[in-house]
Amino acid sequence: MAKQHAYPARVIWTGNRGEGTQSYKGYDRSWDLALEGKAVVSCSNDPVLGGDPAKYNPEDMLVAAVAACHMLWYLHLASSAGVTVVAYEDTAVGEGVMNPDASGNFTSATLHPKVTVRAGSDLEKARRLHGEVHKYCFIARSVNFPITIEPEIFEE
Repeated sequence: MAKQHAYPARVIWTGNRGEGTQSYKGYDRSWDLALEGKAVVSCSNDPVLGGDPAKYNPEDMLVAAVAACHMLWYLHLASSAGVTVVAYEDTAVGEGVMNPDASGNFTSATLHPKVTVRAGSDLEKARRLHGEVHKYCFIARSVNFPITIEPEIFEE
């Protein structure tokens, strides 16, 4: 039987300059992600849509969630398979389109994990494990766009 999980999110709009949404350009697209017991993350809209480029936006967080979920499951699978990972870094990129009616969607994401394994590890197994991750990754299984993984495996 499947086990149900809940993931609360508390989003608080912080962009009221005093007159709310009375005019389209009269408010900021800023907000806080604030969950009890966790650090507050100040966020904004995509800069293309008037957001603050110094803050994370929902699109950044979606791509980061895909990459982080992949990494965490990869580390789990590597540990179970006897592959000792000593370093992991990813420079993931999400691609999207904005339609003429201002709607948009992601069309793909590409992960570029650079994985360093302990000398003597099975490099082919380390590479192959990336292909197994999306069987388990909650985020990857939930999005409706393709995710490509282009790993590089190094020995320490």
